[in-house]
Amino acid sequence: MTLPAIKADAAARPPRIGLLDTARGVALIAMASYHFSWDMEFMGYLAPGTAETGWLKIYARAIATTFLFIVGISLVLSSRPEIRWPSFWKRFGMIAAAAAAISIATRIAMPNEWIYFGILHCIAVLTLIGIVFLRLPIAFTLIATLALLAAWLTDNFGTPGLLRSSFFDPRYLAWIGLAAMPERSNDYVPLFPWATPFFAGLSFASIAIRTRLLHRLAAIGTGSWWPARLGRHSLAFYLVHQPVLIAIAYGLSLLVPPPKPDPPETYLKQCNSTCVMQQGEALCRSFCQCTLEKLQAQSLLNQLQANEIDVEKDERVQTIAGECSAEVEPAPQPQP
Repeated sequence: MTLPAIKADAAARPPRIGLLDTARGVALIAMASYHFSWDMEFMGYLAPGTAETGWLKIYARAIATTFLFIVGISLVLSSRPEIRWPSFWKRFGMIAAAAAAISIATRIAMPNEWIYFGILHCIAVLTLIGIVFLRLPIAFTLIATLALLAAWLTDNFGTPGLLRSSFFDPRYLAWIGLAAMPERSNDYVPLFPWATPFFAGLSFASIAIRTRLLHRLAAIGTGSWWPARLGRHSLAFYLVHQPVLIAIAYGLSLLVPPPKPDPPETYLKQCNSTCVMQQGEALCRSFCQCTLEKLQAQSLLNQLQANEIDVEKDERVQTIAGECSAEVEPAPQPQP
């Protein structure tokens, strides 16, 4: 390539946006703070289910939404003026390998809640889907974004369960995001609804690159801030931060042991964190309170929490779940 061609290619490339790196760095810090709350729960400093309910649940979803929106923007910017395939496949390979490593590690460490499709898995698959849309007219991306947004609104505010089916419950299909009751995982980020912020990022960047908006954003001088520098190494930070935080939480537990949990509070947190994956929080509170009272009345709570009862086979527990389901409309299905 001649020198004029190199200059023309550089001029055609979108400018580096320090604000985008800064936003990614801030999101990484927020993610680490959320994961530390999960670690503190794991070590017993917070009641079970704390990190999966209330404002922490909203916090986690906001972080994931931000990440996937930025991933969509970054994919567009890195593919202009044309897709640089060696760089693309190298980046995709790193993400896919990291996702596989996380699945293997958690399958060994936490076999009942291992991460079979977390945020890195989602990013890897969406990257492959996104690169296809970048080769299509922008109208296809805009239509897909609007369709995903409509589906999300229908799923959350329309007819309950309209888009979901128990057919998708097994892990090999749950990653699509249409499962009625997906199997438990410590990080479950299926394609639906999480493709929505990703495609929103694709749409935003595709429109911005056709206007002067990118240059105006690039003119905001945040590229030298330390969050921006952190944001340029997001994958490395993602892989390293959690082992470090777990080590800190474990060290703290040796120095200052966590308080003994209150059994009823612990049960309600665990029950609600499981239930809200399929039902609304208000419905789950009623269901879990009902099962708690019946378990206490039959002196089963301590046995349940000591894992002395198989909830799948014990007729007493199944009867309690059925009775409480009948008292709540529409009836939730999760086991106590």
